[in-house]
Amino acid sequence: MKRILLSPWTALITLFLVVTIRIQDPSFVESVRLRYFDTLITNQPDKPLDIYAINIDEPALDRYGQWPLNRAEYADIIQDLYSRAASLVVLNVMMSETDRQGGDDQLAKMLKIYPTVLVNVPAAVTKNTPRNPGSAVINSEYLDRIVTYPGIIANVPKLEEAAAGIGSINTLPEIDGVNRRLPLVVNVNGTLYPSLAMEILRVAAGDTTFQVKLSELGVDKMRIKKFGPITTDHLGRIWIDWSLKPTSISIMDLPENLNGAIVIVGPSAAGISNPVPTATGAQFPHYAQAVVAGTLLNKINITRPDFADGAEILTLVILGVILLLLSRWTYVGILASVIVLCGSVYGSSYLYDNYRWLLDITSIVAGLVIVLFHAYIVRFVSEFLQKLQIKRQFGTYLSPAMVERLQKNPELLTLGGESRELSIIFTDVRGFTSISEHYGEDVQGLTKIMNRYMTAMTGKIIENDGTLDKYIGDAQMAFWNAPLDDINHAKNAVRTALQMMGSLDAFNQEVTAEGVPPFGMGLGINTATVVVGNMGSDQRFDYTCLGDGVNLASRLEGQTKPYGVKIILGPVTAEQVQDEYFVLELDKIAVKGKKVGVNIFTVLESHPGAHGEYEMGRRDHEEMLAAYRNREFEHAIFLCDSLIGEFDGQMDAYYAMWKDRCKEMKLSKLPHDWDGTYISTSK
Repeated sequence: MKRILLSPWTALITLFLVVTIRIQDPSFVESVRLRYFDTLITNQPDKPLDIYAINIDEPALDRYGQWPLNRAEYADIIQDLYSRAASLVVLNVMMSETDRQGGDDQLAKMLKIYPTVLVNVPAAVTKNTPRNPGSAVINSEYLDRIVTYPGIIANVPKLEEAAAGIGSINTLPEIDGVNRRLPLVVNVNGTLYPSLAMEILRVAAGDTTFQVKLSELGVDKMRIKKFGPITTDHLGRIWIDWSLKPTSISIMDLPENLNGAIVIVGPSAAGISNPVPTATGAQFPHYAQAVVAGTLLNKINITRPDFADGAEILTLVILGVILLLLSRWTYVGILASVIVLCGSVYGSSYLYDNYRWLLDITSIVAGLVIVLFHAYIVRFVSEFLQKLQIKRQFGTYLSPAMVERLQKNPELLTLGGESRELSIIFTDVRGFTSISEHYGEDVQGLTKIMNRYMTAMTGKIIENDGTLDKYIGDAQMAFWNAPLDDINHAKNAVRTALQMMGSLDAFNQEVTAEGVPPFGMGLGINTATVVVGNMGSDQRFDYTCLGDGVNLASRLEGQTKPYGVKIILGPVTAEQVQDEYFVLELDKIAVKGKKVGVNIFTVLESHPGAHGEYEMGRRDHEEMLAAYRNREFEHAIFLCDSLIGEFDGQMDAYYAMWKDRCKEMKLSKLPHDWDGTYISTSK
């Protein structure tokens, strides 16, 4: 029985189950497929539309004083839009009751002067008399095969008759409630009514009718004579291309010249119009209608081919069997699986980009992954269980690299250490007080933001093969060259530090957008021979390092703030990385608790082509340090002033501090044998 259960061929059972689920196509499978189609459509580059979505927003209500507006105001709006060179005005506002302020006559008069499209709404009952849409229907006996409503709510008669066109505003959400496809026609009591987008197209084309041919399957063909055929599915729906971007502006901020654009006016003020869910999030109805109209006007034909479901199921079966056969050769099977999965994603994207075909690869990729997981997992289950035992025991307090080494050699689980040259990083948060004050008593919020910060920073340590030693409050300690050998440990440590600064910038962009104060960070890096190994007690131990070089790394981090730099390097680190990174000496300092001075350095972020510029600045910088150590403090101050702005401004805070240092040293009684060492009194 064990041999049967561990046979890769039992994955055929999994393949059968996966195919069965795809054939049944439950709602969660359909929802995932639709979300994938959203990705295909919305990942296209934004394409601007020559259509304006004009918003009646809060400033507009302040201007007009109420909602609904007096219809005389709509008349003025229409006249104003045409005076700004609009080609067609669409008013996405229902007016099914007589205006109690008496504005209907003025609006009707304006509608006869300026071509304007109004809207009606398919509903459970009919209100007012909708205008005959002028549709030409072939095989009208099949009208019940398309989207059907029992009634329709029309505008008051004088507006209904005066408008250049009347389009229905209706939605047909998918199973997850998102609007991705919109029917271009609806059937109400045996009459075919066009959607708003369809009516916009008809009026813009200057046509009097639209034609629809039906069959027992639903819509067969559809066209506007002066525009051409329109491809839909059997329900008369089109896929909406949400990569199209109309210009959305307030009615209070109209441009002087609309340059012949179609404009769709609708409410967007809070509490008046409910946004509709779309593939790009909630959108106001008139904005969505603008995108639908743009899809039609640009003749964008997004389709889900009739053969799609069958082709996807057959592809899943064939690829599943082939990959199971290849899984007999582990690496060949893995390589083939990667190629097939990546090729499926690429192929689907290619077919959409070039043919606008919506082909689903989510069920294929997910199904194959499940089947392959089953096939490969049984090959490694015994080894996995053995390693899992060690990982469960030590994974919570040892570095991942050490856990892996223990899994390979459990004899390492003894107390003790070895002397080894390591490059050690200490980091600390700057500005923690303001961050803490921002959260106040919200301890959970502070904890979450700190966890996000630590995750972002730790990721770079792990990516560069460092060993994360520990978290110390809001600080981190990590090192390189243990437990695994790393001949470039100093360079990897510096590379990690620079990448952490880059991650910090990206992290700060996220949190400041959330209203959280930005994080600062200081890093100290020192390379020295220290003792590294399992240290602690018989009950609990940790893989860490100890020694004077560790303490110095911590002290260097503490000096980043007073020196006005982000990173401070010890002398050995600087020597080992200076051939690859731009390093500047900062000072010779005796850190707190030390009597002997040590030269400290910083590393600068440089861009391509900056090396030559930086070298010119380096000469002045070294001259400034020499003047300082020769007690020529005025000359050092002069050079600091000339260096402001050098190195792309990365050292400006340092030079400001150094000028104060020079002024301080001028007033100090220095011993005759002073060698330039600064005695630090802070950590």
